[in-house]
Amino acid sequence: MTTVPYIKPLQSGRTDAASVVQIGGDWTLPHYAILEPQITELRGRLAPDSNVGWSELGALDTSGAALLLELLGASRLLALTDEAEDLSVSRRALLRSVAQAMLDSREPSVTAKPATWREVLGHIGQSVDIFWQHTVGLLGFLGLVLGSMLAILLRPRRWRMTSLVAHLEQSGLNAVPIVALLTFLVGAVVAFLGATILADFGATLYTVNLVAFSFLREFGVLLSAILIAGRTASAFTAQIGSMKANEEIDAIRTLGLSPIELLVLPRVFALLIALPILTFIAMLSGIIGGAVVCAMALDISPTMYLSILQQGIEARHFWVGIAKAPIFAILIAVIGCMEGFKVTGSAQSVGERTTSSVVQSIFVVILLDALAALFLMEMGW
Repeated sequence: MTTVPYIKPLQSGRTDAASVVQIGGDWTLPHYAILEPQITELRGRLAPDSNVGWSELGALDTSGAALLLELLGASRLLALTDEAEDLSVSRRALLRSVAQAMLDSREPSVTAKPATWREVLGHIGQSVDIFWQHTVGLLGFLGLVLGSMLAILLRPRRWRMTSLVAHLEQSGLNAVPIVALLTFLVGAVVAFLGATILADFGATLYTVNLVAFSFLREFGVLLSAILIAGRTASAFTAQIGSMKANEEIDAIRTLGLSPIELLVLPRVFALLIALPILTFIAMLSGIIGGAVVCAMALDISPTMYLSILQQGIEARHFWVGIAKAPIFAILIAVIGCMEGFKVTGSAQSVGERTTSSVVQSIFVVILLDALAALFLMEMGW
């Protein structure tokens, strides 16, 4: 039989003795609606040091303990349970648990803020570690691709000619218009800017040498590689990443086939063939762009332009530029395929890895081109 709960003040005035409140009845969930208005009314009038009588308390559950906590406060409730001799062990434990939980939740977690220099050094260390992991992963995947490439070169039956031709069309033939147009415009801009500066020294004729030298050694292969990195490496990552997300690569392995041989090598061979050809087209387009500006703005006829090219530009500049193309092609294809294999299965992961492949490819191409330029200049080549 349940007893209706109540709160009965035994002494309302403040004298030398503290006021006393008697808690009685069953403080349980069914009586929550009865007790809550009384708690709200009494809470503002109850003295902070009021004593509480527990002798008439009936049943008690968590909801009743929460109301007592609201009435008395967590600290006061803990103190009263320590002093109360007419509380059973179980009720005292319940009240203490509720009060202690409230105190713990109110205590803000104090986290010591690390010093700024430690945060900076930590961020630098984390970035270096990530860069090192990327470098090791790239070198490991590059070694795996080169090993697989050497393993099938002498076995024509294992060549994937259909896949090779398809990727060659996609990454090479379809990229010719954009490469030719971009390098033509860049060649025209270089010629115009060079002529503007060289005119102050009366050396306008050397604009031809400037355009030819820059495109044969640097701009032809660099612009082609950057365009392929943004256009083809991203496509490789998206294609392989989608296959990874759809578990098609796991199916390939289940059939006993090698994903490297089936997916990566045709793309690498396609770029090995396409990028040198695109580089040659870029060199021609850039030189033609310079010739157009020279003919229209500098009164240098195409015949004179070709004569200066033949007499003043050595063939070694062409070979320096074209020799970089296979190296860039392997790195761009390997990075694009490697990032595709890193996709975890979501569309967001495909997008992140596609962006990463483009950024890494462009970074590696520009870094190696700069190192090669410094080395070749020091060697006098």
